[in-house]
Amino acid sequence: MNKFQKNRSGIKSWLNPWGYGIERIAYWLMRITGIGLLIYFIIHIYETSSILDGKAAWNKMLELTQTTEGHIILMIVIGMSTFHAINGIRIMLGHGGIGVGKPGRPDYPYLPKSQNMKNKLCIYAAIGLAALAMLYGAEIMFSE
Repeated sequence: MNKFQKNRSGIKSWLNPWGYGIERIAYWLMRITGIGLLIYFIIHIYETSSILDGKAAWNKMLELTQTTEGHIILMIVIGMSTFHAINGIRIMLGHGGIGVGKPGRPDYPYLPKSQNMKNKLCIYAAIGLAALAMLYGAEIMFSE
């Protein structure tokens, strides 16, 4: 395969999170966590609004959520929200020009100079802090 055939994957390449490094994985994780948090937000509003139907309805809803499966879902939500927040801050700082390298001349093959190691370390830190937050949440929820 020559250098021109490699770039002919078209729209299919957008669906490949592994072929382009940690930046593409962070791109996909940001979108997946955003959709997951939106779904959780809608479910949470429904769950919380059950208190309007009285104490019996509220207790019935709590029986559904205060289970092992409910705690695992909450652990995932903790991880999603932590990663989404930290990665969002990294992206905002990067858009402001903080923490990115100087742009280089776009000669072929183009290697972006602005995606330096500091930026990649922030992605790894976001993933690591999300994992730590999930472990902390598990410790609190399962230590009854």
